[in-house]
Amino acid sequence: MSAASHLEQREVGDQAIWSLSTAKPGNGVEQLRDDNIDTYWQSDGPQPHLINIQFHKRMPIQEISIYTEFKLDESYTPSKLSIRAGTTFHDLQEIHVEELTEPSGWVTILRAPSDANAELLRTHFIQVAILANHQNGRDTHIRQVKVYTPRRHMGQHMSLPEFNTIAFQQYACLR
Repeated sequence: MSAASHLEQREVGDQAIWSLSTAKPGNGVEQLRDDNIDTYWQSDGPQPHLINIQFHKRMPIQEISIYTEFKLDESYTPSKLSIRAGTTFHDLQEIHVEELTEPSGWVTILRAPSDANAELLRTHFIQVAILANHQNGRDTHIRQVKVYTPRRHMGQHMSLPEFNTIAFQQYACLR
C-alpha cells in the first residue's frame, strides 16, 4: 500500500466489536488487533473460520487488509476467503471471494472501486470467512486485520452554507 493511500484513509477497527468463531487460548482477538505481526489468531475447529466485525453505525468501508505469512504458517495460511456484509448475522450477503496463493505480508482482500463517483460499501457488520487453507490445513493463522474508511477532510465540513433569509442573516456573525 502506498504512503499516499494511507493519507486518504484511516483505520477504524478500534471502533468495532470483534468476535471469532473459535480461537486457541492465547491466540484470539487481542492478537489479531495488537499491531504485532509476530502474534496471530489461531482458529480451533472446523471450517469455515469466521472473523466478525460489528460497528455501532453504518460505516463506509474503503478497504479490508489482512497480514499473513505463508513461510511461517504454511498449512495454517488461508487460501480462500469470503467477505460478507449486512446489518446483523442474520442478513449477511457475500460481496467478495478472494483466492490467495502463498500470501506473505499485507494482502488487500476488499478494495473500493478507484472511481471517485463509485458508491462505497456502507455496513454495520462485516464477516471474513476463511473457507480453505493451503495444503488442506484445518485451522488458520491470521496475524492482523485492518479495516479502512475514507479520511474526512475537515476543509469540506468547515464552510458555512449561504444565509438567504433575513432570519438566518441576523445570526451570521457574532458581536
